[in-house]
Amino acid sequence: MKKTLALILAVIMMLAVASAMAETKITVSGSGTTLVNADYAMVTLGVVHMENDVLKAQEKVNGAINAIRSALIENGIDKEDINTDQVRIYARYDYSDYVEKIVGYSASSYLVIRTDDMENVGSVIDIAFEAGANTLEGIEFFAENTDSAREESLTFAVTDATNKAKIIAKAAGLTITGIESIAEGYSYTSESARNAVFKNYVAEDSAALGQTVVQSAKLSVEASVTMIFIAE
Repeated sequence: MKKTLALILAVIMMLAVASAMAETKITVSGSGTTLVNADYAMVTLGVVHMENDVLKAQEKVNGAINAIRSALIENGIDKEDINTDQVRIYARYDYSDYVEKIVGYSASSYLVIRTDDMENVGSVIDIAFEAGANTLEGIEFFAENTDSAREESLTFAVTDATNKAKIIAKAAGLTITGIESIAEGYSYTSESARNAVFKNYVAEDSAALGQTVVQSAKLSVEASVTMIFIAE
């Protein structure tokens, strides 16, 4: 009985080894991208001013920032959507004649303004500059919910990886018989292109003369997977 059991176990092990040897593993990566519309923007702008006296520089910047904040609120921007980004004051030096000498001070203050009025992002910039802003740091676009786009991108990534594995298997004279594992590689959202910010000087439309035009880019929701396929 013991000999029979040992023989059966030996046969099973031999079959398992033979099966393992017959299998080939193919590891591939796949990626997917889905484009979505941005539904809110973050505008960073502010004031930079230089004076010989540090307190005067600070006073002028503070006055301008308060004027900008008030103008934005008067034009419908919620005060909760206007936040301080950074405040800086630093000395300016002259190094002529190899001697370090303070020649003035530069003060700056920046605001980050959120708006979900995607058709009028440029007007936020115009209002701020009319109120005293002199520096535009940039505009970023976001989407509140990208869950469905992420799911779609992951689906595309799996399909991409599967197609690659089939091509590789066919070229090697093999057939895909199963999947050993699937691992998510990455998933993130970014702007798909640089956004256009420019002054519109179309003479035919005097109402639009000088207005800042902002065209938001699509957002790319990207995902990747790594899959290990079994082929024979």
